Amino acid sequence: MVAKQSKETAKLAVHALEEKKAKDIRIIDISDVTVVADYFIIASGNNRNQVQAMADEVEETLYKAGMEPKQVEGYQTANWILLDYQDIIIHIFDEENRLFYDLERIWRDGHETTKEELEA
Repeated sequence: MVAKQSKETAKLAVHALEEKKAKDIRIIDISDVTVVADYFIIASGNNRNQVQAMADEVEETLYKAGMEPKQVEGYQTANWILLDYQDIIIHIFDEENRLFYDLERIWRDGHETTKEELEA
């Protein structure tokens, strides 16, 4: 069962990604598959600047809500930025690396959910 706080954090993160025109945002509920987190949020951008801007927007939005990432990886190269908020892990890719790593396939045992389901 996903905690209410996880849903709220996921909603804020998705909204921040949408603000920076993220492409193909996927929300995967992994709470029944692993104890690592409740949600993976996966999105992609067109180039390094957009990928970094998306990460910046997520960090700023969640910071304003009182949350700081436990860890941030890959910001400098910006081909795959990982933002770890404990219960929510956000993966922001450039298109080439998203296809290569294919996290949606790896985590297919999770339940893909929608923004609307988060808001319900």
